[in-house]
Amino acid sequence: MKQITVIVCTYNRCQSLAMTLESIATSTLPDSINWEVLVVDNNSRDRTCQVVEDFRRRYPGRFRYLFEPRQGKSHALNTGVREAHGAILAFMDDDVLVEPTCLLNLTSMLHCGEWAGAGGRILPARDFIPPRWMSLNGPYSLAGPLCGTFDLGEIRRELDRPPHGANMAFRKDMFGKYGGFRIDLGPPPRKVQGEDTEFCQRLMRAGERLRYEPSAIVRHPVLEYRLRKKYFLKWMFKHGRAVIRLRESRPPVWGIPRNYLGIANRIGHLLPVCALRWVGAVDPKGRFWHKCWTWKISGELVEISSQLLGATRQSQMPKINADIIQASGSDRGEL
Repeated sequence: MKQITVIVCTYNRCQSLAMTLESIATSTLPDSINWEVLVVDNNSRDRTCQVVEDFRRRYPGRFRYLFEPRQGKSHALNTGVREAHGAILAFMDDDVLVEPTCLLNLTSMLHCGEWAGAGGRILPARDFIPPRWMSLNGPYSLAGPLCGTFDLGEIRRELDRPPHGANMAFRKDMFGKYGGFRIDLGPPPRKVQGEDTEFCQRLMRAGERLRYEPSAIVRHPVLEYRLRKKYFLKWMFKHGRAVIRLRESRPPVWGIPRNYLGIANRIGHLLPVCALRWVGAVDPKGRFWHKCWTWKISGELVEISSQLLGATRQSQMPKINADIIQASGSDRGEL
């Protein structure tokens, strides 16, 4: 059995995929470590298959190709997990540049049983200069929406928050124990992000330990469309919905369901405060940051309202139909 499988899920990004695979191919690992790169094509219509075939010819035995016709990244991720040969699974996005020592540093502590997984740093391209209305550091940072930035500094430690899906690794037995990625979350066609975050939270809630490895670095290019304010507002709205969908169920307060309290809190307090700070801010970075948070809270409102509406509709259905919905809704992407 190969010790490490790098899983790269892709959809219609053959050009950036080629650069990503080239950077992974130059990874520096000891000869004693067997490793492979598994590319899962999530129904692409471009030259993705030809790109992977070229790498298969150039690096015999290193690259494999799988086609997953069910649209949705979580389907592709779960297929990759199921078909991987390695005992350790590393996940990279199809548009990052992987530094030569990243894979070794990310996975080196996962060969024993102390750590369930690890997350590395995700940084913008070295030559990126943000526009005047965007901050990448400090209280108004928008580095996360920009390129999924994950940077907790230079010190190795146990993670107290989920790593990001562009640079993370787990022991494969974690998927057998806790299930796969939730298929109701993820990039399009799903409306709510966070399939990677939810899986990590599931492990952490169960008491599994995840390690932060600052020396495992990938660089994320910043595409032109991500430098538009419209992109950030849309991202923050979806993020707000994801925050609510990933939230654990909590008991009522004085008999009042939490969702009703959540709507009242956001309409009566959070949304007006954010909107006032947005309008009143002088610094352009702070002004846009508060606008983004106004959109995030709006996304939370939409998701809470959607859950309430769904619960109302389900309660009005005949019992047999409600049982069917409950059974089908319990699918969390288990393998």
